[in-house]
Amino acid sequence: KSSHLVIEGLMTIAPYSPEDPSVARKCFDQLAELRQSLQESHGVSLDELSMGMSDDLFHAIAAGSTMIRVGSALFGSRK
Repeated sequence: KSSHLVIEGLMTIAPYSPEDPSVARKCFDQLAELRQSLQESHGVSLDELSMGMSDDLFHAIAAGSTMIRVGSALFGSRK
């Protein structure tokens, strides 16, 4: 345990699975459940839940994401 370390939340990127959106949905739901469990078991506030990218942002938002990465939605895909 470090008194100088402040954890503000959790972050994940779902496995790439464009043919099966349930993969991302399951990943995001699991992280949201983990955050809830950690908050309850350790009495901490984990305000940030960073998950989701351009292709799965709606699933991330539905699971409670507070931050998403939308680079390709704004700038187009990489070549």
